[in-house]
Amino acid sequence: MQKIKNIQLAADRIRKAVANNERIILYGDSDLDGISSVVILEEAIKSLGGHIDVAFFPDREKDGYGINLRALEMLKQKAPALFITLDLGIGNIKEVEIANKLGFEVIIVDHHETLFGIPAAAIIVDPKQLEDDYPFKGLANVGVTYNLCMELLGKNISQNLMNSFFELAALGTIADMVPQVEQNQEIIEKGLRSLKNTFRPALRAFLEILGNGEVFEGSLPKIISALNAAESLNFENESYELLTGSDNKKCKELAEMLLGKNFNKQLQIKNIVEEVERRISKKSEQAIIFEGDPAWHLTLAGSVASIMCSKYKKPVFIFKKMDEESCGSVRNPKGTNSVEAMKTCADFLITYGGHAQASGFRVKNENLKKLESRLNDFFKN
Repeated sequence: MQKIKNIQLAADRIRKAVANNERIILYGDSDLDGISSVVILEEAIKSLGGHIDVAFFPDREKDGYGINLRALEMLKQKAPALFITLDLGIGNIKEVEIANKLGFEVIIVDHHETLFGIPAAAIIVDPKQLEDDYPFKGLANVGVTYNLCMELLGKNISQNLMNSFFELAALGTIADMVPQVEQNQEIIEKGLRSLKNTFRPALRAFLEILGNGEVFEGSLPKIISALNAAESLNFENESYELLTGSDNKKCKELAEMLLGKNFNKQLQIKNIVEEVERRISKKSEQAIIFEGDPAWHLTLAGSVASIMCSKYKKPVFIFKKMDEESCGSVRNPKGTNSVEAMKTCADFLITYGGHAQASGFRVKNENLKKLESRLNDFFKN
């Protein structure tokens, strides 16, 4: 069976690190796809007898997306170490160079488009690499990581551990809004089947609070939204803490806290959607929706963009306007490609990337009008 390029190489290197008791750092994106990727890789490494020195998650609002210099500064005393990125890294050419100089050996596990050339990482596992012949390009990052864990553990994996991986991979795959076809469909079906009888205290806590019989109805979106409502503070993430927790009482408290956080988040999203709708009522001729505000939280931008895109069937760019720069999330209808659109603005965008239907960007405020105009032209044509 065909494998994702370099997946065997990455598995061999991780096994060697475990055998030699090397330091291993996992650096994941702070959405559910990234968090679930970190959790299942950590559990695969532990089942080999290894351990993780630290799991790091950037705060997108403070630190931006991907590997960032503040994190490398905090982690540099841990070098030499194997530094594994999950759901990010493919766009971090400069940062990987710095990580290499600090003495880290970088393995990138990602599923995003390669836009700016390839970082000088020791190993890159990303089915969207140009020279990767793996036939299915639509995996969420947790799907790529699941394949890596299968390669790592081979026939030594127990059925319980495999089910546990499927549960998290299903949640991460649904959360990341990748097409529910081929291997994604298989992951989701197996994960949801197993979820009703999950052994993971975090997921048991959610099912106890929300009702066990409703996995396929009301509970599932609430669990995913609650896990996505977590915040990363000082590179520690609340959903990671919950999903790796073993104390039932503590897990129930954390699950209730995240459900409460998500309720407040949904109210804020509703308010932003209403404000965006008020603004666009005067701009109906635009091919896109392009709105931002200093008061909006960046962590809500993707959800607002999804709602607006679903309702108006237009590409939607929602951003937080900061002092000098703006950072935002993009959602757009099937058959359109926001990453290709932003390529036409590469001369003044600071960073951009993601999937065809869900992506993100960072731009200087002085270029906002130019960005809106060029994107509008792209989607009109």
